Amino acid sequence: MKALKIFAGPAARQHLAQHGLQPQHISVVPGAAGGPKGLILGPIDRYLFGQWLPRSNQPMDLVGASIGAWRMATACLPNPVSELHDLEHAYIHQDYALEPGRNRPTPRQVSGDFRNNLSAFYSGRIHHVLQHPRYRLHVVTTRGRGILSRDNAWQTPLGYAGAYLTNAVSRRAMGLWLERVVFSSPFMGTPQPLPFATSDYRTRQYALNEANFLDAVQASCSIPFVLQAVHDIAGAPKGAFWDGGITDYHLHLDYRGAKGLTLYPHFQKAVVPGWLDKALTWRHGSTSFLDSTIVLAPNPEWVKTLPNGKLPDRSDFATYGKDLAARATVWQQAVSEAGRLADELAQWLWRPDLSQVEAL
Repeated sequence: MKALKIFAGPAARQHLAQHGLQPQHISVVPGAAGGPKGLILGPIDRYLFGQWLPRSNQPMDLVGASIGAWRMATACLPNPVSELHDLEHAYIHQDYALEPGRNRPTPRQVSGDFRNNLSAFYSGRIHHVLQHPRYRLHVVTTRGRGILSRDNAWQTPLGYAGAYLTNAVSRRAMGLWLERVVFSSPFMGTPQPLPFATSDYRTRQYALNEANFLDAVQASCSIPFVLQAVHDIAGAPKGAFWDGGITDYHLHLDYRGAKGLTLYPHFQKAVVPGWLDKALTWRHGSTSFLDSTIVLAPNPEWVKTLPNGKLPDRSDFATYGKDLAARATVWQQAVSEAGRLADELAQWLWRPDLSQVEAL
């Protein structure tokens, strides 16, 4: 049984039939939100950024939301293989000491601990991310509008209830409550356009720099009600900024205008548009936005062979409670098994076989 499945949009499939796949054909690499599920992509990330993509020299856009933003930013550091290993270790072993009388950490506590960890992880190295000679980083966040312009005990639940109901009717209409805000690093000192069209949803773009890098990445990872919003990020309008996955859960963006192919390591076939679309299965299918996209995803049958028969996910925090060692062991075992994904990808890239590529 193969661990890896490969899916391609029609334009990407045509390219594969005519040219195969070389690293110089890639112009965009997205990194989805999804919390611990993203851990399963560690071996693929290390292979792509450590071995395969360095065989080319074209500029590339790395687009990330939530854990995907952390992964893509880390790929911009000078030693991506070891740095991505460190990210994996830090994520697997994250732990929050409970305050007296509480059975779960507060959003304030999680936000404070996460900020400390993020600051330590990138300490003295943010300039490497922003000045990478090839990679242009785009950190996706969600900015609240109207009642969601501040994060507090009454506005946030009320605002997200409104956003949820509005989104069920129209994803575009959810822009009345929330907007996509992308922080983009310059390239050779020059501001860069987004590698995707933005006619689908209300969008703003601002410069990513040393003054706002930590705030932008933290905001992109700030799940509502789990972490506090990040307020008033430097260089952007005032407001509350949350997880980029709210507007763009799996970055189902219009990549058709990119100069090359989009290579998307993902933890499933479906590229779900927004966090509030998780239950709206009619929005989970592929669209023309992904025509030039190749998705690399674990085989669902192989996933069933992992510990607990699933990918690591946030439910494991409740399942294992205070038993950090047990949770870390299960997550580490899943990540170790995921080495097969990278091995199979390397074999396929050596001699791409179109018969193994399924329609996205």
